[in-house]
Amino acid sequence: HTLSLQVEYRGFTLFLTFLFYTSYHLSRKPISIVKSELHKNCSTLIRPPNLNGTDNETWCDWAPFGESLDNYQTLFGAVDNSFLVAYAVGMFFSGIFGERVPLRYYLTTGMLLSGLFTCLFGLGFYWNIHSIWYYAFVQAMNGLVQTTGWPAVVACVGNWFGKGKRGFIMGVWNSHTSVGNILGSLIAGIFVSSAWGMSFIVPGIIIASTGILCFFFLVESESLVRTMLMAVYEQEDNEKEPLLQNSSSSEEIFSSPGLSNSISSESTEEHTEAISFCGALRIPGVMEFSLCLLFAKLVSYTFLYWLPLYISNVAHFDPKEAGDMSTLFDVGGIVGGVVAGLVSDQTGGRASTCCVMLIVAAPMLFLYNHIGQYSLATTIGMLLVCGALVNGPYALITTAVSADLGTHESLSGNSRALSTVTAIIDGTGSIGAALGPLLAGVISPTGWNNVFFMLITADILACLENLIYISNRTLCYETRN
Repeated sequence: HTLSLQVEYRGFTLFLTFLFYTSYHLSRKPISIVKSELHKNCSTLIRPPNLNGTDNETWCDWAPFGESLDNYQTLFGAVDNSFLVAYAVGMFFSGIFGERVPLRYYLTTGMLLSGLFTCLFGLGFYWNIHSIWYYAFVQAMNGLVQTTGWPAVVACVGNWFGKGKRGFIMGVWNSHTSVGNILGSLIAGIFVSSAWGMSFIVPGIIIASTGILCFFFLVESESLVRTMLMAVYEQEDNEKEPLLQNSSSSEEIFSSPGLSNSISSESTEEHTEAISFCGALRIPGVMEFSLCLLFAKLVSYTFLYWLPLYISNVAHFDPKEAGDMSTLFDVGGIVGGVVAGLVSDQTGGRASTCCVMLIVAAPMLFLYNHIGQYSLATTIGMLLVCGALVNGPYALITTAVSADLGTHESLSGNSRALSTVTAIIDGTGSIGAALGPLLAGVISPTGWNNVFFMLITADILACLENLIYISNRTLCYETRN
C-alpha cells in the first residue's frame, strides 16, 4: 500500500510540475506572435478615410513600434531583453531562495505575480498605452518573477525521482517547454489580428490559475509523504498496540527495499545546510555545462522570440499563419528532448549526447535558412529537424544534467544543492537567452543570413564546451587509475 501510494504521488507531482511550467512558457510566448501585428506593412492595407494625415507605411502599426521603419526591430529587441536580462540576473538568486523557502509558496507567489504582469502588458492595448518604457518595465518585472519557476520545479522532480531513468523521465517531462510554447502561440494567434491585448490577458489568467492549484495540491518531496504516513502508522500502532506487538513497526515499513532512503537518513538530510553559491560552482561539470547552456539557450531563445517574424518576413505569411507554423519548431523540440534523454540513459553519456546533436544542428540551421522556404513540405520538415536538434541538448542540460550535478557524489549526500545548481546553470544559460534576441534585433536589419551565421557560431561554441567537459572527465578518470 505504501509503495502504491508513493507511485501515485510521484505521478501526480510529475503532472502538476509539468502543468506549472507549461503555464510559465505559455505566458512568455505571446510577444513573439504579436510582434508582426505591432509592426506590419501598412502599404498593402486599405487606410480608413479619417487617417489621411498619417504616414502611408505606418498608419496601422502600434506606436512606438510603428513610428519608424528603421528602429522597430531594435525596440522589439529592447522589450525582449527587458524580460531576459531581468530573468538572467534574477535566476542566480532564485535558486538560493528556492533552497530556503517552501517550494509550494515560492511557486504560487511566482505564478500569481507572473499572471499579473502578463495581463498588464495586454492591458496596454485597452488603455491605449504607447510608451516603450511601460512595456519594457512590465516585461522586466515579469522576467524577474518568472525566475521562481525553473529551479523550483526541477527541485520537486529531482526530489521524487532517482538517477536511473532520470534522462528519459525528464526528457518527457521537459516537453512542457515546447507544449507551453505551442499553446501560447495558438492562444495568442486567436486574438492577434483582432485584439492583441487578449493574446496576453488569457495566458496571464491561465498561469495565475495554475498558481492557485499549486498552493492547494503540490507535495514538494517524497520525504513529506513518508513523514505523513509514518505519523499515520504510529497512530495506528498506538490504537492497536496489543495486535501489533509481534508485527513489524512503522519504522521497519519505511526501511523496506522498495523505499530509497530510511527515515533516519531523511531526518539527517533535513538538517544539512543548503550549499553556498561558490560551493555549487566547485561541483565538477557545473561551469562547463553552464557555459554550454549559455550558447545553446542563445540559439533556442532567438527562435522563440524571432521565428514567427522571420517566417512572416521571408515566407510572407500573415501573423496567425506565421505563429502557427512556428509551433512546428517546438513539436520537434518535444521529440528532441525525449530522444536526448533516452539515449543518454542508455549510453550513460549526457555530454556526448549533447555534443552529437549540436554538431548535426549547425549544418541543419544553414540548410533551413537557404532552402527552408522553398516549399511548404520543406519548411515543415526543416522546422521539425531543427527544433529537435536545437532543443534536445537544451532540454537535457536543464533537466537531467542539472539534477545529476545537484546530487553529485562530491556533495556527500547533501540533497539541498539541487535548486542552487539548477539556478546557476539556467541563470548562465539565460544570459545567452538575453543576448540571442538582442543580437537578432541588431543584426536582422543587415539580413537574416547574418542572424543565422550568429546562431551557427553559438551552436559550435556550445559543442566546444561539451568537448572540454568530456576531455576533463577523461583526464580525471585516467589520473585516478
